[in-house]
Amino acid sequence: MALLYLLLGIIAGIAAGIFLRNLQLERKEKATKAKVEDIIHEANRLAESVKKESLLSAKEEILQERKTLEEEVREKRKELQTVEDRLLRREDMIERRIDQLEKKESTLENLKQEVTSKLSQAEELKEAQEKELTRIAGLSVEQAKEELLRTVEKNLEYEIGLKIKESEDRARKESERIARELVVNSIQRYAAEFTADNTVAVVSLPNDDMKGRIIGREGRNIRAFEMMTGVDLIIDDTPEAVIISSFDPIRREIARISLEKLIGDGRIHPARIEELIEKAKLQVEDRIIQEGEQALFDTGVKNINPDLIKLLGKLYYRTSYGQNVLQHSKEVAFFAGLMAGELGLNPAVVRRAGLLHDIGKAVDHEVEGPHALIGKELVSRYGEREGIIHAVEAHHDDVEPKTIEAVLVQAADAISASRPGARRESLESYIKRLEQLEKIAGDFEGVDKTYAIQAGREVRIIVKPEKLDDARATKLAHDVVKRVEKELEYPGQIRVTVIRETRAVEYAK
Repeated sequence: MALLYLLLGIIAGIAAGIFLRNLQLERKEKATKAKVEDIIHEANRLAESVKKESLLSAKEEILQERKTLEEEVREKRKELQTVEDRLLRREDMIERRIDQLEKKESTLENLKQEVTSKLSQAEELKEAQEKELTRIAGLSVEQAKEELLRTVEKNLEYEIGLKIKESEDRARKESERIARELVVNSIQRYAAEFTADNTVAVVSLPNDDMKGRIIGREGRNIRAFEMMTGVDLIIDDTPEAVIISSFDPIRREIARISLEKLIGDGRIHPARIEELIEKAKLQVEDRIIQEGEQALFDTGVKNINPDLIKLLGKLYYRTSYGQNVLQHSKEVAFFAGLMAGELGLNPAVVRRAGLLHDIGKAVDHEVEGPHALIGKELVSRYGEREGIIHAVEAHHDDVEPKTIEAVLVQAADAISASRPGARRESLESYIKRLEQLEKIAGDFEGVDKTYAIQAGREVRIIVKPEKLDDARATKLAHDVVKRVEKELEYPGQIRVTVIRETRAVEYAK
């Protein structure tokens, strides 16, 4: 019984425990459900709050955007209103102008009708007057004009002819007398020696043994001398003298000076020859400057560019038809100055133009074209005045002379050239042919120097060895011959010699 009671007690305890546990679990479940419901309720409340806030924010943004759009619309409307007002004003202005133009057009149409009416009346009046005059005179209008002109012409023709003839005769006689007096007085007041120029120079020797030293072993000295100077050295039976022949006075002078120095020095070999030739070139350049300055002093011309002075000095070694060009230029300056003084002009200006008139001849063998136009470019380049430039370019009628100074220079040039003994035509033609021969040879590529010697019977061409080899040098001689035969007229035959020399120099130290 005790065990039974114990079991019943245990069972009752277990049942009570289970009941209490279930009761506790129900309480916990109810509490949990209550918390869940609270959480759900709070979440719903928060969601509703967020939703409201979002709606409010969206409404505010929409309101702000609406305000912005409304503001923009108002601005656009204002602008459109402004444009519309401007267009309306322009339309009003255009309408007013159209009204004004219509009024002007109407006025012009009225004026046109009035003018047409008046012209018609004038034509009718003119026709009536012409008919009346024709009836009175018995002539038509054209016949009356012709008759009147014929009568006046007959009355004046003879008298006009007499007056014109008398004026022309008087002007011709007076101008011829004045011109004759000017030319005669100028020539009488200037005296100059006749031209006696040639193309050779004679160098005296201390003895005939010197000829052999000049020739050198196997002719090496004379070959070197001729090649470096471009002259023809003639050694013949003339006692104690050798002859230097060249159409170019500058080459001839350089050769004469260097040969005289070689003879005086006594050391004659190719190196010494080359050294003295270079010194002679410098000496001739100094002489050129001295002659240019002397020409300025003789003619009283001042303030000339140094380059022009050098070009003037070169004219000392140039001849034109046998006449020394620098002497001719000074003569032209004197003649032009004398005639300018007689006419009451400024002699200094005319003398300056006369001295410079042939300056183009200093470079005409280097530049293509008439020497008058070459001279014009030179004096223009070196700062001469317009009057001087025009006198230089017009002295041979390449340009028509437009000033009295230009005419005086032209006349003085003719006086100096035409005086007895001033020029020799044959020498000038000879020199031009030799210059043309050298120019033809110098036009080929690779040519360094060209020399026409032996009175034009030979042209020596010194080529640049680095540009032409031996084979091309031979071809060059053939090409030069063909071109000379085609372009040049000459007596006999011309020998073309092409020289190609290569030097090797070292120094022992």
